[in-house]
Amino acid sequence: MIKRSNRVAIAILGATAFTLAGCREEQVDAAAYPNLQSCLDDASRGGIFTVQDCETSFSQAQTLHVEAAPRYDALEVCEEQHGDGACGTEATATQGGSGSIFMPLLAGYLMGNMLGGRAGMSAAQPLYKTSDGRFTNATRSSTFSSNSGSAKLNTSQFTRPAATVGKTPMTRATASSRGGFGASGSGRTGFGG
Repeated sequence: MIKRSNRVAIAILGATAFTLAGCREEQVDAAAYPNLQSCLDDASRGGIFTVQDCETSFSQAQTLHVEAAPRYDALEVCEEQHGDGACGTEATATQGGSGSIFMPLLAGYLMGNMLGGRAGMSAAQPLYKTSDGRFTNATRSSTFSSNSGSAKLNTSQFTRPAATVGKTPMTRATASSRGGFGASGSGRTGFGG
């Protein structure tokens, strides 16, 4: 009976370790760039991403920016959330949106190597400035101290944000009721250059 109990305990311990390992989020190589050219320069120096990765990810980030950037009913409200001079009209950003809806300017983009290795598939997120001078992704899942550098990040940083195009823009009251655009980021991460 004792031998069987030991085997059962080891089997339970092994199953628990396997379950816990399955709950941990995968970490991927990631980098933030203020613009496409900085990524291309990094790729030419043998960075973790290729020129093609840079171009594809920047295009993905621009598309997500148009679809999912926070939208505000007034320039003042947008600048309260993102800082002075960090906003523009939806019409300027999307070549066809409303001139009375305001969005933060794209302040860079975050890209991650989702399959690992240099030939892996990359994913991207637009980055926006926050009122305190940091940066956040469109899902507001993290706040970064810089829009430049590399780190290991959880794959959740690349979750597709909810679309905001065509939705009612945030007012001062709705923006403050949710604590501000960048305020609900769960993780605080810094990029080392």
